[in-house]
Amino acid sequence: MADKENSACAAAPPRLTRAQAKRAAAVTAVAVAAKRKRVALTELPTLPNAAHDDDDDRAKPARKQRLLPAAEPKPKPRAAPKPAPPSAADAAAAADGEEGDPQLCAPYASDIYSYLRSMEAQARRRPAQDYIAAVQVDVTANMRSILVDWLVEVAEEYKLVSDTLYLTVSYIDRFLSDKALNRQRLQLLGVSAMLIASKYEEISPPNVEDFCYITDNTYTKQEVVKMESDILNVLKFEMGTPTTKTFLRMFIRSAQEDSKNNPSLSLEFLGSYLAELSLLDYGLLRFLPSLVAASVVFVARLTLDPHTHPWSKKMQALTGYNPSELKDCVTAIHELQLNRKCSSMMAIRDKYKQHRFKGVSALLPPVEIPPSYFKKLKD
Repeated sequence: MADKENSACAAAPPRLTRAQAKRAAAVTAVAVAAKRKRVALTELPTLPNAAHDDDDDRAKPARKQRLLPAAEPKPKPRAAPKPAPPSAADAAAAADGEEGDPQLCAPYASDIYSYLRSMEAQARRRPAQDYIAAVQVDVTANMRSILVDWLVEVAEEYKLVSDTLYLTVSYIDRFLSDKALNRQRLQLLGVSAMLIASKYEEISPPNVEDFCYITDNTYTKQEVVKMESDILNVLKFEMGTPTTKTFLRMFIRSAQEDSKNNPSLSLEFLGSYLAELSLLDYGLLRFLPSLVAASVVFVARLTLDPHTHPWSKKMQALTGYNPSELKDCVTAIHELQLNRKCSSMMAIRDKYKQHRFKGVSALLPPVEIPPSYFKKLKD
């Protein structure tokens, strides 16, 4: 064996460069590997390479690599049994457990949704359904609609988030459910409520002077601050409350996944438009925000695809509402969309005519909703 190695060294060139040594070793490795069985890359411990001594530039034979045997094929796992149908809270968790708002991830969504549903029904967070007749003497439902329509313009002027607008209207209705107000002070109530909501929701809220300015200085800074204090005391500092927008944000994501034929942005913008229209209608105060949000999704899907049932088992499981429970609220929102109610209030309609909202306020639903859409869903 020693004689063979000596003769091989004698036959080789006296000195090789490193590059020549590497090429020679690579050829040897390929020749050896060609005779062996191919295995998965993950089963190779190292790639074949030439052994090299930095102190001696002479080539050395490549070291043989040990190849692991091919892994035994693993048996296929048994199919898992089908899970039971999810509850509304669990469906919300599944729908919202994707990327996005960390508060909507799966581990927490079920608890959050259940908590919001219980929270929205608490009497201290709900306005009275009949406060215009029962409490107010000088304020009418039409005056309320005019105020809300104007506040939409204020929110646009100061680029406030939509949650600020919804909270503002909630504060107004809850205050008017408890205290009678002179009509001359209704606008003061509106800007003061929006000041509070801005502090609650906005990163950089407008200051008191901004709200005085937007009323053409009809009210002084002291009057706005005093009304702000009155609102906080009447509401007992219960500022956080779920609104239609809170639930719409949850429902619309699932509706987008469930409506493959509808452009997701159009559905989102149309839902936002209808939800803001619902703020104008005093009569919708009798419905819970979650029911209004579900009805908004129903009407939006009906508008975009009139020939497909706007509700589904998935949406029913997510929202907890079946079509028959939505009927009255859907009908009211449908009339708002067709300008049968609050037709003179144009701020929301003009807002959603803009290109950035895809002009969704120009979309109209069928004149009549088929009665079959409110029947129990088939399995």
